[in-house]
Amino acid sequence: MIRHVVMFRWKEGVDDAHVRATAEALNALPDQIPEILSYTCGPDLGVADTNFDFAVSAQFDGIDEFVTYRDHPAHQAVVQTLIGPFVDERCAVQFSER
Repeated sequence: MIRHVVMFRWKEGVDDAHVRATAEALNALPDQIPEILSYTCGPDLGVADTNFDFAVSAQFDGIDEFVTYRDHPAHQAVVQTLIGPFVDERCAVQFSER
């Protein structure tokens, strides 16, 4: 099993409506990409000032399934329209769950 975790810091001026639209678009991906085993995302709860603003966590059977998700046109559309232009900073990790 592979776990993919990505976090974003939004650019200044990104509003709650955009964050909700991004979450809705991301949450629609499991219906479009069967390789996704589990998927969750959402805004930070504001517990610590140093946290990122938004996170995604997804699970896949293996690296090939992750790459299929990563490169899938539905995922890329969300990245290109709702994430990339609005993100100031991004970090990600993929690790093996045992």
